[in-house]
Amino acid sequence: MAYDHAEQEQLAGLKSWWEQYGNLVTWLLIIALGAFAAWKGWTYYQNKQTAQAAQLYEELQSAVQGNDKEKVQRVTGDMQSRFSGTAYAQMSGLAAAKSAFDAGEFQTAKTQLQWVIDKAKTDEYKAIAKVRLAGILLDEKAYDEALKVLAGKFPSQFAGLVDDRKGDILVAQNKLEEARVAYQSAMEKMDPRSSGRQLIQIKLDAIGGAPAAKAA
Repeated sequence: MAYDHAEQEQLAGLKSWWEQYGNLVTWLLIIALGAFAAWKGWTYYQNKQTAQAAQLYEELQSAVQGNDKEKVQRVTGDMQSRFSGTAYAQMSGLAAAKSAFDAGEFQTAKTQLQWVIDKAKTDEYKAIAKVRLAGILLDEKAYDEALKVLAGKFPSQFAGLVDDRKGDILVAQNKLEEARVAYQSAMEKMDPRSSGRQLIQIKLDAIGGAPAAKAA
């Protein structure tokens, strides 16, 4: 089919534009398609990682229920080396720490808790690990180290629990006035409906009740 003059001008203009910008457009399309492919690939990888980690976590739970402490540690090590970026690795570290603690293997428990503190992606898991680690250090009479673990900021929902643990450590150090302040702070930060407040009140009463009021 023959083109009329207007169509020929349009084709000539398009050809000229393509000669000037066509290479740039092609590269932009390649970059866009490459980015989309990379995103799809990463999503697939993440989903696959999560599914595999979930299966391994089920194996860990079975080992915990069967009280197979060697398998618990072995599976946890596998989880942490292969799926460290998943929540399952953080939960596995906490489970392995409890398993080791129950078995009297305190160094292993501390190692697992420290892994969670160092590697966890969420502050909540880190907070749980810190409180539990401080408890082990309290049992070992490593009071200053325990308080150091509890230093710094924590998610608000853990503030009362942290102060409660600080109070326990301060009592062990015979720093009763400071312990009263810590327990009182824990009481104030906890939900009034929390059963934990009753236990804190018992501990507070045992060392003489509320802290002395400051002079105006």
